[in-house]
Amino acid sequence: MYILFAPSEGKRQGGIYPPLNGNSLIFPERYSKRLEVLAQYEALVQQGSPEALEALFGIKNRSEFERYKIPFDNAPTMKAIERYDGVAYDYLNYSTLSPESQKYVDTNTILFSNLFGPIRAGDLLPDYKLKQGSSIGGFVTERFYKEHFSNPLDLIIDNDEILDLRAGFYDKFYTPKNSITTLKFLKEGRVVSHWAKAYRGLVLRAVATHKIHSLEQFLALNIEGLVMNEIIETKKKKEIIYTIA
Repeated sequence: MYILFAPSEGKRQGGIYPPLNGNSLIFPERYSKRLEVLAQYEALVQQGSPEALEALFGIKNRSEFERYKIPFDNAPTMKAIERYDGVAYDYLNYSTLSPESQKYVDTNTILFSNLFGPIRAGDLLPDYKLKQGSSIGGFVTERFYKEHFSNPLDLIIDNDEILDLRAGFYDKFYTPKNSITTLKFLKEGRVVSHWAKAYRGLVLRAVATHKIHSLEQFLALNIEGLVMNEIIETKKKKEIIYTIA
């Protein structure tokens, strides 16, 4: 089973691994395509006006800009799953998982970076900032990655089942050819939106802890704080509805 997961706006600084190179990310044979995006990003970061950088980064405090101006060929890297620092990642709490469960996350989870495109959770990323939905001087990254990386993703996923925990925006990066399973969370009869991130993190933690490899195993999984209500099934999707206990 593969788990599709969204990134976060927040990032941790630093890293203990060497700068980005052709072996840092999944699909090394497509690294040159990623470099097309990164070259445009770095040019804008180094030469763009403060107003352009505000839009690119999604931040108003210009004193923070310097953090993101370190060229990628000089910047240390860390695992993507540790680089991201948002609500879902707090609830995943990756650092407290067993080594076996961490390896499961590293290998079975595909993240969708606004800048780097589809990556494994265990791939190595430098620090960066690109606001969700922002273009790079008019260049739309999600459209580019969908065009150039959908086929490689289809090949590695093959006939494995897919648990899609992404926020809806990241459908723009990749539409799986296989049927997917998605989740919806209800509290007092209403769909949870912002805090859905927390429950996606908890679900990924439970899946990794038990090293789930099929939808059948997932459906039998008891996840603390969640009660399965119903499953709505169409030709291309199963949607599992949970009530938050």
